Amino acid sequence: MTASPLPADLHGPLLEQTGAFQGNALLLTGPARVGKLDVARAVAAQHNCSGARRPYGEACGTCPSCRALAAGGHPDVLLVEPRATTTTGKAARRRLIPIGAVLSARDKAREYETHVFEFLEVRPTFARRVVIVSGAEYLGPEAANALLKLVEEPPHRALFVFLAEDRRSVLPTIVSRSARLSVTPAPDRALQRALERAGHPPDPDLIAFAAGRAGVLGDPAKVSAALGDARDLTDALGDGLLAALQAAEALEKRFDPGWHPEALRFVWRTLPPHQRARADSALNALQEALEAYASPSLSFQVFALALRDALGHA
Repeated sequence: MTASPLPADLHGPLLEQTGAFQGNALLLTGPARVGKLDVARAVAAQHNCSGARRPYGEACGTCPSCRALAAGGHPDVLLVEPRATTTTGKAARRRLIPIGAVLSARDKAREYETHVFEFLEVRPTFARRVVIVSGAEYLGPEAANALLKLVEEPPHRALFVFLAEDRRSVLPTIVSRSARLSVTPAPDRALQRALERAGHPPDPDLIAFAAGRAGVLGDPAKVSAALGDARDLTDALGDGLLAALQAAEALEKRFDPGWHPEALRFVWRTLPPHQRARADSALNALQEALEAYASPSLSFQVFALALRDALGHA
């Protein structure tokens, strides 16, 4: 695991704006893995820092508040996000931030250890309580409505930072009460410098896959492994049915739903459009089968057969 590049290295001008922000809510939008969560944490640091600001207005990094945030135990920062698993431990079929995340009395299944309403009742330890809602597009109507009063009149000057890939997917009531800023992809050369500063050799393929998204560099080894798996499966499709099934079995054992689907689509980007569309349909069918808890072994076998057909190897 490698730490993600510092937000100021990639989004300095944006931090100049967030550091001067005096409102109650920010909505940060941008592509998945572009670094929105890192920027949100940098905002939380800015609004609690007691030291001298750096060139882009970012937090000092050395005061007690900054040290607490770096250690992952800041008492004034709450991260709210959809649950990735159900109470039974299975992958959640539908991503949702329910009202139980806001009010402890409505959290019947006790899915959330800390709830927004109760969190904001307590005065800040440092300067300002910050609630980061990662995946604001997954706020259920009840949860969003429960937040509105808090956003309009936050106790103790609390700050909300909402994160979403697309502003249009966020409920209008949240959008209208937030200052909106875009977290844009960084230049490839900036990501390459960040990769080299972390001690990794130049990797043009990884930088091309990242497409300006700093979050991809958080674990370059895992991403590179996923890209390798995607190439192995795609190459095996033309080596015969047995090779394709064996490659699919190997992929099943290592499959990471967070990285492998995107890695496969990246490897397929040079295919003719009609083949790419059919391969993408096969991948969608695989993901739907896995989300429905179908047999993984059978699902990957069917996937391999569908891919061979999509690429004209059947």
